[in-house]
Parts: sequence; structure tokens; C-alpha cells
Amino acid sequence: MPNPLVNTRTLRAGVLNVALYECGPAEGAPVFLMHGFPYDIHAFEEVAPRLARAGCRVYVPYLRGFGPTRFISDATPRSGEQAALGADLLSLMDALQVPRAVLAGYDWGGRAACVIAALWPERCMGLVSLNSYNIHDVARAMQPDTPANERSLWYQYYFHNERGRAGLARYRRELIRLLWQSWSPTWAFDDATFERSAPAFDNPDFVDVVIHSYRCRYGLEPGDPAYAAIEQRLAQLPTISVPSITFDGADDGVRPPADAGAAAHRFTGPRSHRVVPGAGHNLPQEKPECFADAVLELVDASRSA
Repeated sequence: MPNPLVNTRTLRAGVLNVALYECGPAEGAPVFLMHGFPYDIHAFEEVAPRLARAGCRVYVPYLRGFGPTRFISDATPRSGEQAALGADLLSLMDALQVPRAVLAGYDWGGRAACVIAALWPERCMGLVSLNSYNIHDVARAMQPDTPANERSLWYQYYFHNERGRAGLARYRRELIRLLWQSWSPTWAFDDATFERSAPAFDNPDFVDVVIHSYRCRYGLEPGDPAYAAIEQRLAQLPTISVPSITFDGADDGVRPPADAGAAAHRFTGPRSHRVVPGAGHNLPQEKPECFADAVLELVDASRSA
């Protein structure tokens, strides 16, 4: 039976009041579990307790624009760019006084973890990332992909115009449910599973953050000047040197699986790449034991290093 992650607390970190779920012994190896779009912390409702039982201290935050997480100031741009996601995670680690941790995530959350692993490797004991190297190459974003891959990105192009913004605002639950079904065609989630996550998309900043994310990554809108220095570093596509386990879901409906060599040049440290049969884009919720075992593998490796 899934474990609803309902007992969250709020912590001021950077420009946000971050809502996060915590479990496991205070002295345990720290692990951050980072959800993606359009999901929430319940993607880890089976992963988090598994890690806690294994002795890890587990932190599961709501990203900016999701759930009870809120911006401290009305004046802060509602940016969804990759630098902002990475800066949020770094600020949260600082606020929790966690010097180093295993960072595990997918989609937006995996991107935040990759940003820290690439730019602040001293803060990352190990990385678990779906879709491997998850840092945007904004300079090449307008280069076309194959027609089959372009078709799966329809929602991104939809969000590039005001009709898409209005559609997300008006039909957010219908649109998100469609994405869940399309991206994980072999995941037979039920209504109760979806309804545990759906309130996270009612955040008042959700639409603004999502729209900015999918416009900024194509260079269609500017980023927040506060993160310009980080974006400049990310534009160099820095390599990841920390021990890493990367995944693809064999049935991922938005990012088709790639072989290990496709992103090998982006990883200069130890890396294992795995394709998971029967899994789509929401790997930790579809195959929680697989995701949790990868985290524990990196935790154990850090202890023996």
C-alpha cells in the first residue's frame, strides 16, 4: 500500500518557502528525492520509506510552483529555468545544513540534481538521473529532432503560445492526466493515485513557472537575471564527475531510451546506465524498488570510498 507523503514542513530556502517531506534517522546518509513535471512528491511514496528503513535521511521537496511551496516575494520572477531549479536545491541543502548528499531525480528534479552534480560536485555524493545528462543545451534548442520525437513534444510547443497558457490554466488536470498516460503507457495508475498528486498543480504559481520553463529552454523568453551566471556555466555543458547511475524507461513516451554511449562523454566519473523494462517516464513511482536500489547502491559506495 502506498505511503502518502502528507506530513510536510516548510523551510525558508533562498527565494522560496519550500514544503518538504522528511523521513529516516537524523544521522542517516542524506538523500534528496526530486520530482519532475507534471508530478509531485508522491512519485516517491514507496521509494522514501524504503530508503528510510535502510537508514537514510530522506528529503522530498516540492519544486517551485508545486504543492505548498511558495515564493517569499511577489517580485521574484516565476522562472522555471534549469538554473533556478539547481539554485533552489542548493539553497535547500544549505538551509538544512546538509553539506553532501545523494541526489536522485527525474525530469525537472533530475535536472536540478544534474546541475548540482555538474557545478558543485563537492555537494553531491552520487547522482541518480532518469534520461542521463539532463542539462539543456539552449544554444542548440532550435535544431529539429526526428518527426517521431518532435510529435512527443507537442505539449512544449503548445506552451510556447498564449493558447497553451490558457489551456494549461483551464484544463490542467485533464492535460496532466493525458501526459501521465502518454509518457507511461504501461503504468496502470488509478484515480486515487492521480488525485493524491493533483492538488500540487493548484499552486498559484504553477502555470507561470511551467510556461516560463518551456519557453526559456528554447530561448523564447529571457531567464531571471539572478541566475544568469549559473546559466552561463551551464551553457558550457559541464561534465559530471560524481558517481552516477542513469536510467531510461524502455516505454518512456516522451524521451525514448538511449544506449549508454549516447551521453558517455558528459560523465567523467563512474557511471552505470540502465534501461528498465516496463517503465515509462515516472520511474520512481512505476518501479520504486529499482529506483531505491540505485540510490542505496550509491549510498553504500560513498561509505566505502
